[in-house]
Amino acid sequence: MARNNPFFTDTHAHLFLEQFEEDRAEVMQRARDHNVYRIFLPNIGKDTIQPMLQMQVDYPGECYPMMGLHPGSVDDNYEEQLEVVKSWLFDQEEGKRFVAVGEIGLDYYWDTTYKDQQHEALRTQIRWANELNLPIVLHTRDSFDDVFTIVAEEKADHLTGIFHCFTGTKQEAENVINIGFYIGLGGILTFKKSSLGDEIKDVKDDRILIETDAPYLAPPPNRGKRNESSFVRFVGEKLASVKGISVEEAAAMTTENASRLFGVK
Repeated sequence: MARNNPFFTDTHAHLFLEQFEEDRAEVMQRARDHNVYRIFLPNIGKDTIQPMLQMQVDYPGECYPMMGLHPGSVDDNYEEQLEVVKSWLFDQEEGKRFVAVGEIGLDYYWDTTYKDQQHEALRTQIRWANELNLPIVLHTRDSFDDVFTIVAEEKADHLTGIFHCFTGTKQEAENVINIGFYIGLGGILTFKKSSLGDEIKDVKDDRILIETDAPYLAPPPNRGKRNESSFVRFVGEKLASVKGISVEEAAAMTTENASRLFGVK
């Protein structure tokens, strides 16, 4: 496949979901058409594993799966779901598929009924990542402080990962960098009323990643519509403006960072 250099990397997209069932091939082609050649796929729950892995089969060298239990999937049966996740991660052959443990974390936005269970699931999966020497991809919706505390308590010295969909302050960004993690920036960076650009403009270049979180959080001019990986270019363009660099430099920088984090050449 001919690739224009530099190219964009979408470090967080759920293209295996049913929202893309009718036009997934076209979505992937649009990504290529806009110089997005690598897409990282965070798992959600036990029911999303097979469609996610099918994308790796259908788009080898373009789609890279992770394995984890999303906090929104934590319920009365979370221990059973964790066993499924563990069986995939620790399988001697299948486990090699996965570039990270994710998407894991805490989510207090919709409901806190299973708050304690979310905490236990997060701690358990961080310990697995420590053991497997895999990075983690963290969901922190309305829960940044608790996620940060748990990560700081549980992480091994070598553990790294992404605070995905970062929307925090300059100080929170510094805290993330200081424990050896990366900042994942998505569509919110591009929103007209967002102050996120001011908060992250001084973040070290080698600790910034861009993402879509497709099908969610589409940037302008598509806000409110289904997000897709080709739109990561809008995040890259905004990041370039914030950093005072060219779009090509932003693409190269964030792709290099993703390569380093996930161990994908």
